Amino acid sequence: MQVQWKYCTMKGNMLAMNKTKLFGTACFAVAFAALVSSCGDNTTRSTGWEFSRNMYDPIGNNNPDQPNTNFANGQTAQTPPEGTTPVGFERFDYPNTLEGYEAASLNFHSTLERTEKNLKDGAMLYHSFCSPCHGPEGKGDGTIVNMEKFPPPPSYSTGTSSRGGQMKDLTDGKIYHTITYGLNLMGSHASQLSPDERWKVVMYVHELQKK
Repeated sequence: MQVQWKYCTMKGNMLAMNKTKLFGTACFAVAFAALVSSCGDNTTRSTGWEFSRNMYDPIGNNNPDQPNTNFANGQTAQTPPEGTTPVGFERFDYPNTLEGYEAASLNFHSTLERTEKNLKDGAMLYHSFCSPCHGPEGKGDGTIVNMEKFPPPPSYSTGTSSRGGQMKDLTDGKIYHTITYGLNLMGSHASQLSPDERWKVVMYVHELQKK
């Protein structure tokens, strides 16, 4: 009985080993066939089967550079109709001129509610984008000025604007216009600050005008 049991055990182990080898051989054969079939024979330009072609070959005209037969000029990207405003943008119809600056002062006012959060956000944005030149308290003593690389901008509380008038009297529209277009050595911040963010900076600058 003991000999028979040992024989059965050995036979079972051999069968298990054979199944393992068979399974391994089958996996190797499949992998080898996939590798060979993907290499090609240099006689065709076919790339074989493609997975989810619609994921990278759009059906709709989503690419602005994609040809489009729906328009006479064959382009997908078209010039927007005059007077329209892109989604997510705020119109600012005051040109980068002294006349536009004065018109913005009279007619362009913040609609942003003065809250503790908006004021805190304005302080954070001011210290990130403005204080290197204007200084942490708006005195014109920023780090760049202290390096003696640029002349100091006028103080928000005691200085005189290069456009005339006192800095402490700058209105919503004048500050917003300057942030949007820049002035003198100050560049435009329209690409760095959204309209809402500009209004928050305006709100904080009004606080600095009081100091």
